[in-house]
Amino acid sequence: MTLRAAWMRTRSRLERAGIYDASLEAEVLLRHALDIDRAAFFASLQKKQDAAALLLADSLAGRRVQGEPLAYILGYREFYGLEMLVTPAVLIPRQETELIVDAILEIGRDQPGIAIADVGTGSGAIAVAAAVNLPGSRVCATDSSQTALRVASDNCRVHGVYDRVELRHGDLLDALDAPVDVLASNPPYVMTGEIETLGREIGHEPVQALDGGPDGLDVTRRLFEQAPAALRPGGAMIVEVDPHQLRAVAAIAAAAFPNGRVSHRRDLSDRPRLVIVTT
Repeated sequence: MTLRAAWMRTRSRLERAGIYDASLEAEVLLRHALDIDRAAFFASLQKKQDAAALLLADSLAGRRVQGEPLAYILGYREFYGLEMLVTPAVLIPRQETELIVDAILEIGRDQPGIAIADVGTGSGAIAVAAAVNLPGSRVCATDSSQTALRVASDNCRVHGVYDRVELRHGDLLDALDAPVDVLASNPPYVMTGEIETLGREIGHEPVQALDGGPDGLDVTRRLFEQAPAALRPGGAMIVEVDPHQLRAVAAIAAAAFPNGRVSHRRDLSDRPRLVIVTT
């Protein structure tokens, strides 16, 4: 079978399963199975392909049709221009979370040696992206999951920042042993009752990285309660939120930092996505 025929067949299979970007995902799955880049893919459309590789592509497509996220099938997800290794032990990094890295870099570019904490690091995406882009920084990445920290450790090694990202096991800020200049976190913020409504792909991700309690704010509240003691004077706190939670989280932030300045930042869809506190 030619690569074009395999592409069309895989695309149709994904389309029947209701996958939105079926053509692109079919291409990605085939390139992964054949271990070729995009240029080689389009240069080989008329060529017959190895049967074993096409069988592997069929198997990968079968997993996708069953709702397994593409990132878990491939074993990585691009985040801030870096390929981050991911497994079902960690939340898949989202594009909107790149805003946290943007905010960290804006603060850190003028502060050599800045100390950053990525709380609930998961795959380590925020910590690694910050360390790569701020070579003089020191980053502490915490998580309550040892399995997640192993994934984060792999990403630190892959991207050459293992000596500047300290991985610590513990609940939220309990794992920190000293105050930092920037506290950053993408905490669980989905309401418990809404998790099952988010689609079958979400069901493959770790529930502890999603479930924020009845109103989605249980973890966020605890994070802000602990934060004042963990920030150096003049420090900043950056927290991702559900757009509908903006007012509630802003109020929580103002109560925790009565002398701080609370602001927010919108994502590419013009929805409030970050709450930022500067002290």
